[in-house]
Amino acid sequence: MELPKRYDPQQTEGKWYQYWLDNGYFRSVPDDREPYTVVIPPPNVTGVLHMGHMLNNTLQDVLVRRARMQGKNACWVPGTDHASIATEAKVVRLLQEQGIKKGAIGREKFLEHAFAWKEKYGGVILEQLKKLGASCDWDRTRFTMEPALSEAVIDVFIDLHEKGLVYRGLRMVNWDPVALTAVSDEEVIHKEVNSKLYHVRYAIEGGNDEWVTIATTRPETILGDTAVAVHPEDERYAHLQGRRLLVPLIGRSIPVIFDTYVEREFGTGALKVTPAHDVNDHELGKKHGLDTIDILEPNGTLSAAAQLYVGEDRFVARKKIAKELEAKGHLVKVEDIVNKVGTSERTDAVIEPRLSLQWFVKMGELAKPALDAVVDGRVKLHPQKFTNTYRHWMENVRDWCISRQLWWGQRIPAWYNADGDVAVCRTEAEALAQFQAAGRSTADIRQDEDVVDTWFSSWLWPISVFDGFKDPDNADIKYYYPTNDLVTAPEILFFWVARMIMAGLEYRQEVPFTNVYLTGIVRDKLGRKMSKSLGNSPDPLDLIANYGADGVRVGMLFSSPAGNDLPFDESLCEQGRNFSNKVWNAFRLLQGWAVADAPQPDSSAAACAWMRSRIARATAEIDGLYAQFRISEALMATYKLTWDDLCSWYLEAIKPPFGEPIDRATYEATIAVFEDVMKLLHPFMPFLTEELWSHLRARKGPAEALIIAPWPQGAAGDAVLEAEVQHAFDLVTAVRNVRNTRGLSPKEGLALQVTGAHPMRPAVAQLVHKLANITTLSDVAKASDGAITFLVGVTEYAVDLGGDIDTEAERRKAEEELTYLRGFLTSVEKKLGNERFVSGAPPQVLENERRKKADAEAKIKALEERISQLAH
Repeated sequence: MELPKRYDPQQTEGKWYQYWLDNGYFRSVPDDREPYTVVIPPPNVTGVLHMGHMLNNTLQDVLVRRARMQGKNACWVPGTDHASIATEAKVVRLLQEQGIKKGAIGREKFLEHAFAWKEKYGGVILEQLKKLGASCDWDRTRFTMEPALSEAVIDVFIDLHEKGLVYRGLRMVNWDPVALTAVSDEEVIHKEVNSKLYHVRYAIEGGNDEWVTIATTRPETILGDTAVAVHPEDERYAHLQGRRLLVPLIGRSIPVIFDTYVEREFGTGALKVTPAHDVNDHELGKKHGLDTIDILEPNGTLSAAAQLYVGEDRFVARKKIAKELEAKGHLVKVEDIVNKVGTSERTDAVIEPRLSLQWFVKMGELAKPALDAVVDGRVKLHPQKFTNTYRHWMENVRDWCISRQLWWGQRIPAWYNADGDVAVCRTEAEALAQFQAAGRSTADIRQDEDVVDTWFSSWLWPISVFDGFKDPDNADIKYYYPTNDLVTAPEILFFWVARMIMAGLEYRQEVPFTNVYLTGIVRDKLGRKMSKSLGNSPDPLDLIANYGADGVRVGMLFSSPAGNDLPFDESLCEQGRNFSNKVWNAFRLLQGWAVADAPQPDSSAAACAWMRSRIARATAEIDGLYAQFRISEALMATYKLTWDDLCSWYLEAIKPPFGEPIDRATYEATIAVFEDVMKLLHPFMPFLTEELWSHLRARKGPAEALIIAPWPQGAAGDAVLEAEVQHAFDLVTAVRNVRNTRGLSPKEGLALQVTGAHPMRPAVAQLVHKLANITTLSDVAKASDGAITFLVGVTEYAVDLGGDIDTEAERRKAEEELTYLRGFLTSVEKKLGNERFVSGAPPQVLENERRKKADAEAKIKALEERISQLAH
C-alpha cells in the first residue's frame, strides 16, 4: 500500500494506541523473564497534563519501551495521588458555589462529595498521558486512597508508633492560614519579596525617657512579645540587667534577657522575643521560662490575646499597628528591604510559625540507612551532582510533621478518652480494650480528627502498588520489587525519593529502586519556570494536536539533559514534527522505486556495508548513553544516524538513476536498514515508527509488531570501511563546494585529480563518481597548473578547470586556512604539553588529541606546498 504524501499523526496515533491496548503489549504479569519495573510518580488527582508531566513521562516511556524491546518483562505502574490539600480545597470551593459549608455537612458527607469529585475528574490526567503514548499497564492503576493502600498507611503509622518512631508533641510548625493545616518544611517555598523593616522603640519601665530600639518585619507580633533579648557582652545594654521594658501600645511589662544567641552586630543588637510566633524565639522562651502568647487565630486574624485589632487580618493589622506606633512616638524609622518569606507550596499563603499539637516521625534513625544506600551506590542519582545535596539534607534531617488538619486523606489511627489519654490502633473497639487494659477511662472515646500528610502514603508507593504490606510474600512484590528506575524532579528528592528509600529499607530491607533520573525544570525562553499564573505554559494537548505526539516527545528531549533545566521553545516541537516528516518521506522515496532482479553495483554494496556498520556502532554508542542515563544524547545519536547517515547519504548513495529500478539485493538490505533504524527510534517516536514498520514488510499479526521487536545488537562495526566512506563523503562535499563557488552545474562531469594515492577502495571510490558526478579520478604527482586544489583529511585533490581560476584568490584562501591550522596546532600542542592533562585524561582522549596533532601537521605541510606552487 502506497503511503500518503504527508504523515498525519491524527490518523495514526489513536489507531496504534488502541492496537497496543487491544493486544495487551503494556500488560505485565510475573514470568521467567528479567523484570523491568518503573512506578510512575503519581500525579495529583486534581491535576491536568502540564509540561513537567510531559517531560517526565516521555522519559519514563522511552526507558520502558526500550526495555520491552530488549526482551524484559516491562511493567510501568500508573496511578494518582489523593493530594490532600489541593483536593480538599477544590471540593470546598465546589461546595461553596452550591451554598454548602464544609463544617455544616460534617465529615462523612464531605468525603462523599470528595470521592464523587474524584470519580468524575480524577482520571483526567491518566487519559491525557495516553495521548502522549505512555505504555503503562493500565490494569495496574492505583490510587493512594484506595482501601488497600489506605490500610497500608494505617498499618505503617501503628507500626512506627509501636517502634517509638511516631510521636505526638507540641511543636512549632509551619501553619498555612488558608488551608488551615500544618505543612512540612519541604512544603514551604521561600520567596524573595519587597518588605519593610520597622524600627520600634520600647520604653524602659521606671526609666526617665529611656528607650530600647528593636527592628522587625512583623510589627503585629509585638502584641505577643514576652521579652527583649540582648547579648550578655554587649556593653550598650549592660545597664539593663534586672530591668524591664513596656510593650508599645499595650504597656505589658516584659523582662530584658541576656543570651549569646543574639548577634551584637546585627541591627540594634536588641531582639524582640515572641515565643508563640517564631521558631528561634520559641527556643529562647523555653530556655528562659517566658510566657507564650498566641496573638493569631488559625485563619491569620488577630485573637483576643492580641488585645488590639481583634478579628483583623494579620496584614491589615500590620499597617494599622505601624500607623499607631508612629502616631504614639514608637516608630523610629522604616526601611525598604528585600527578604525571604515562607509561602505554602499548595495555597501560596504566607506561612505562620505556630505552636501546635501535631504528630511527627522521628527521622534520624530512618535517615541513616537511606543515606548509606546512596553513598555506597545501591541507589544511584543521575546526575551524580545531587548526591551531595542529598547527603546534606539527610545529615541535617528534622522530624517530619505528618498530621494535617484536613478531612480528605487517611485519618490518623489515634483515639482519645475523656482524660486525653491516647491509644494508637485501628478501631474504636481496639482503643476501648487498650484503655480498659491500662485502667484508663473509657468515657467519650473519639478518634483524632486529623489525617496524615499525603507524602506519608506516597512514600510507600513502590511497595504498596504491589500490595507488599497486605501480603509481603505475594508473587508481584517478590517479582517486581525492587523496581529498576525512577524518573522524577529534583524538587521532590527529599519530599519523596529519600522517604521511599527509608520505607523500602525499613519494610523490605531493600532499596526501592536502583537508579533515580532527576529531570530539570521546564522553563520558557526567558528562563522563567512555566506556570499557569505567568501564562507562559502551552497546553500539552494543543502541542500534540499541532505537532503530533512524536514531534512533541522528540522536541521535549532535544534539550533536556538530566538535572539541567529545559529551555523550552515551541520551535523544538516543530523540529520534532519536521523530523517525523523527514523519516516518512525517506521511506516514501524507497517505496517509490521499482525493484528488479539485477546485479548489485559495487557502490551500492559498499554503501550497504557502510550503513550496516554505522547502525551497529551507533547502537553500541546509544546503548552506552542509555546506561549513563544520558537520554537526550541517546536521542541525538539516533537522530544523526537517521537524518545524516540514512536520509542524507545512504539513500542518495543507493538511489538508482532516474527512471531505472533498484536491484533487489540493495532494496532488501535497505528494508533491513529501515527496520533497525525504526527499532532505535521507536522509544522516542512510537507512533510514526509502528506505522512505518507495518509498511516495511508483510507482517504476520501481533507477534511481529514493532513494540515487541528485538532491540538491535551493538557492535564495533568496520572502522576501516567507515573511515573510507566518510572520506568519500567529505570529498563529495568538497567537490560540491567547488561547483557552488564556481557556479558549475551538477550535471557537468568533472575530472578529479589526487596527489599521490587516495585512501578509498574501488567500490567506495565509485560512490564519489556517482555522488559528485566525477568523470575520472586520476593519480598525479602534481596538480595541473591552474587547477583548484583542496584537502580532504591530509589528501590533496584538484579539479582541473583548464586554467580558469584566480590564482591570487586561491593563494589568499590557502594562507587563511594555513593561519587557522597553525593556531589550532598550537592549542593542541599546549594541551599535550600540559602534564596534568596528560596524566588525567582517558587514553582515548589522549589518542584523539595526538591524532588531531598529526592531521594538522600533515595539512599544514600540504598547504605550504600548495602556496609555494601558486606563487610560481
